[in-house]
Amino acid sequence: MSCYALRRKNLAFISPNNFSSQFAFSISLLYFSTSSCSKPNAPAVYDFLVQKHKLSHVVASHVSSVLAFPKSPENWNSIISFFKGVGFTDTQLERILKIRPRLLSASLERTIQPKINAFKDVGFSDNDIADIISKVPAVLHSSTNNKVVPALSLLRGMFGSNEEVTKVLRKSGWLLLTDLNKNMVPNVIFLKSCGVSTEQITMIFKYLPRFFISKQEIVRRCVEKVDEMGVDRRSKMFVYAVAIVGSMTNGTWELKLDAFRNILGFSEDDILRTVRQMPQAFSVSEDKIKKVKEVVLSTGKYDASCFVRNPKLLMHSIEKRYKPRFEVLGILESRGVIKKWPCLTILSKMTDDTFFNEFVAPYTNEVGDELS
Repeated sequence: MSCYALRRKNLAFISPNNFSSQFAFSISLLYFSTSSCSKPNAPAVYDFLVQKHKLSHVVASHVSSVLAFPKSPENWNSIISFFKGVGFTDTQLERILKIRPRLLSASLERTIQPKINAFKDVGFSDNDIADIISKVPAVLHSSTNNKVVPALSLLRGMFGSNEEVTKVLRKSGWLLLTDLNKNMVPNVIFLKSCGVSTEQITMIFKYLPRFFISKQEIVRRCVEKVDEMGVDRRSKMFVYAVAIVGSMTNGTWELKLDAFRNILGFSEDDILRTVRQMPQAFSVSEDKIKKVKEVVLSTGKYDASCFVRNPKLLMHSIEKRYKPRFEVLGILESRGVIKKWPCLTILSKMTDDTFFNEFVAPYTNEVGDELS
């Protein structure tokens, strides 16, 4: 294990799952899993894309399997040239055509340009527009006036700047396909009436946007459920608890509670305390709960009670945080350099630089050969 690896920066705090990221990734797998180019069904399409527009053989092969070559390729030329002219890279354009090859047959003036102009009209840069649309090309077939423009307006009002909206849409561009006025706006108004601040709402929205477009009755039931578990509405954890509960069905929530009981030994009081103090811990999958417990207990230095005392321990990375640090501490102990391992909470909170400076740098002369 290299010392450099120990010094790298990493975000140890794992936020609740971003559902939109899973959606975009599944699309990526669907269309980019081909390891070799199949023979094009329409050679003219293939040659047009590869020779004239210098697109990849993989993309050209895929498009040629979907579209026949038009009698006049003028519209295709115009669409490809338009995308390149407004700042889309070849990679971004290829991703769009891989996911939506039929876009080449769309109307540039009626379908494509209005979406680009909607972004430009409110000040988004060419780079940001290309980044957002290439991740969710379906935006180009969404209604400009009924979906895209209202969504951009609402999100800018919520987050305050195009920069922040861009961060959200890079992960959750599907929001532009949704009527946000239907559920998101009423849900935000309701949560504010419960005492949740705008700052808290925007923070949670970045990680769990789908919760905010849930049916209004679902959000209200989640609030009631969290109230019943004794979470103070004035607490900063209130909205986290509501969003985490809302991200699961009743059955999934009960299975998650069973995992905490059966795997980690949580009592009912322990569960309620965790809901009130660290509800994000319930976003950790059952599989990871088992793996974290296994890795931590395998050291022989800690027991399961540490998770009861500090549920946030479940949220750190096994591969980037626990395993490398345990390996270093094991080497130091075996060489007699340290006699006692640090408290797991303290160990997990350390940045990589802090860990390096405390447990690697001072001992390079004694055990440098094993740490290199």
